[in-house]
Amino acid sequence: MKKIITYICSFIFLACSNDSSTRNPYLPETNFSFEINLNLPLYGSLANPGSAIYIGNEGVGLKGVFVYNAGFGQFLAWEASCPNHTPSSCSTMTIINGNMCKCSCEDYEYSLVNGTMLSEIPADKKIHELLIYRTTANDNVVTIFN
Repeated sequence: MKKIITYICSFIFLACSNDSSTRNPYLPETNFSFEINLNLPLYGSLANPGSAIYIGNEGVGLKGVFVYNAGFGQFLAWEASCPNHTPSSCSTMTIINGNMCKCSCEDYEYSLVNGTMLSEIPADKKIHELLIYRTTANDNVVTIFN
């Protein structure tokens, strides 16, 4: 019985431990919550599936957030700072072609649909995908939070 209890406790400990190897070392944790009222003209373009906007308000993400309408009432929110280096003057990305973003530091391009890097991956560098934030959508209000 003691072996079973030890095994269960070990499993719980390992399941709850924070694996820092999967955490992006360039982007520190930030806590925030931001509501988007889709009825406001400022956010009107988000009503269309496949569209994205940049929200650069102070305290929303590290360098702002990209919000992407994935359709069927689903919204994705991505950190606007390039995930492959420390935030700097050139690391705030811009939206291109409606569903991609680009970092001006190295010209890396990422998909706002799934967060993956679209540029050629350097062989000698570990590449991180876009940092995603949580979202909820209720009626015409989308909440982004971390």
